[in-house]
Amino acid sequence: MAETAPTPDPDLVSALRALSNPVRLQLLQWLREPERHFPMDQAIADPAEVGVCVSHIQARAGLAQSTVSAYMAELQRAGLVRATRVGKWTHYKRDEQRIAQFVAALGKTL
Repeated sequence: MAETAPTPDPDLVSALRALSNPVRLQLLQWLREPERHFPMDQAIADPAEVGVCVSHIQARAGLAQSTVSAYMAELQRAGLVRATRVGKWTHYKRDEQRIAQFVAALGKTL
């Protein structure tokens, strides 16, 4: 009788799918050190507390706002970033706890 492989964790698959796009991976890397990659003097909220405004991410990436929003939404669905509204602006911050869980799960899976 053939042994069936265990079904991959859907959260792990979602994170891997989100990271399979090189631009999304770059965005997540930039958010690791926001003070290095984004203009702190133009921030309307504390990037360490709330995250980076999507308009600053869009300016750094040089992509359309709708494209950046779609990329960030994919990273959020995968649990890699958290979104916070400040007025009419959405700010994104890495979810370090979830990223650590993802890395640990990946280590156990592979």
